[in-house]
Amino acid sequence: MKTSKHIHLIGICGTAMASLAGMLQLQGHRVTGSDTAAYPPMSDLLASLNIPIHEPYSEKNLDPRPDLVVVGNAISRGNVELEHVLDTRIPFCSMASILHDEFLPGRESLVVAGTHGKTTTTSMLAWIYQAASRRNAALAPSFLIGGVAENFGTSFMVRPAKPFILEGDEYDTAFFDKGPKFLHYFPDALILTHVEFDHADIYADLPAVKTAFKRLVNLVPRRGRIVAYDGSENVSECVEKAFCAVERYGFNPLSHWRLTDLRHEGSVTRWSLTRAGVPFADLMLPMAGAHNALNATAAAALAAGQGLPTEDIVEALATFKSVKRRLEVRAVVGGVTIIDDFAHHPTAIRETLRALRESYQGRRLWAVLEPRSNTLRRNVFELDLVESLALADQVVLASVFKSENIPAAERLHPEHVVAALNARKIPSALLADADAIVETIVPQLREGDVLAILSNGGFGGIYEKLPAAIATRAPVTS
Repeated sequence: MKTSKHIHLIGICGTAMASLAGMLQLQGHRVTGSDTAAYPPMSDLLASLNIPIHEPYSEKNLDPRPDLVVVGNAISRGNVELEHVLDTRIPFCSMASILHDEFLPGRESLVVAGTHGKTTTTSMLAWIYQAASRRNAALAPSFLIGGVAENFGTSFMVRPAKPFILEGDEYDTAFFDKGPKFLHYFPDALILTHVEFDHADIYADLPAVKTAFKRLVNLVPRRGRIVAYDGSENVSECVEKAFCAVERYGFNPLSHWRLTDLRHEGSVTRWSLTRAGVPFADLMLPMAGAHNALNATAAAALAAGQGLPTEDIVEALATFKSVKRRLEVRAVVGGVTIIDDFAHHPTAIRETLRALRESYQGRRLWAVLEPRSNTLRRNVFELDLVESLALADQVVLASVFKSENIPAAERLHPEHVVAALNARKIPSALLADADAIVETIVPQLREGDVLAILSNGGFGGIYEKLPAAIATRAPVTS
């Protein structure tokens, strides 16, 4: 696309779609979009860019007729705008394909993939490149991240230099392209964090998930490099037939990149890192959790392998500010700390709660979960969910989001999770929605409590309603 076009995005408030909208605007295109249930942070991002969000979906949103329509991967046949596009033969494509065609030619594609940790790791890698670019402008990164990186205040950036850092999503691409989005990104170098069964709505089982990641690995050229976590047999299986160099990272004494002397100091994590048995650096990260130290190690390893100076890597990690909705402190009110975390899988919930235990030792920890992701809404991980939530002192579950869209035989029964937790003497309750949760738990909160809200959506406005309700009463201090 050499000339300016009117490009309309159906499902513009998706994390990647909103970022793409901003990138296309930077390229000089006129961008419009439509969605339903827009919520921060992506709705805020679009507002800051003056990109209009049309709600609800309607044929009128396509008048005047756009030159091109980008169809989000959450959009299915039956959507009124999609049907109009098909009926009138407006040219359309997927987010991943326009990213490949418009932005990646001539670039160095650095992709971060994995079931967990990819958003944070991508943000870390971009910040490392940004730090290094202060002395070498050729390293100034373009990036696309599945969340708002707080160091940049955005989820995307487009620069003229070659490095393009991409979060590689394993979810499907569009209604007409059921392969993973990351297969469009053709990585020159790749980070692979974890491989677990996830996205039960599109993957039948773990072998299907592994097949997707094996295909990604198979796209890395011989001259490329893969940095892969060594604490997972699934990851090992996915990289075993790679044609390029593979460097493993983790706590194993034989790890190419090995973390040692890991220690937690409140919300700060410190560790020493060795490279092929030789000391590389002592690292500090202003984030809690061993999982975040692993994420940082992966970013450091890929950056070092691409030739970035060690001192820039150390500086960048020490000044990293996390990602919106990843252990984000949303409010401290009435002595209660409210944390927002993008929960999508029992493993992610477990690591989040572990990190909060490390950061807020001795304080009562609440887990308030909305089963909203396509994985959490299903019963395949019901037992795993119990084990993860058992790390909290108090647990509250909301009803399953749009449970009617999940086949009854596959649907999560949150009452089973609550019953199992109560049987383990962990006080737990099932409440219908955000309003019921706020009304019920606010009288029970006391000064010093830490409350983790776990959802990958808007959760009925609980992020605003809960602090407001706490502020109207003095917390119980006993």
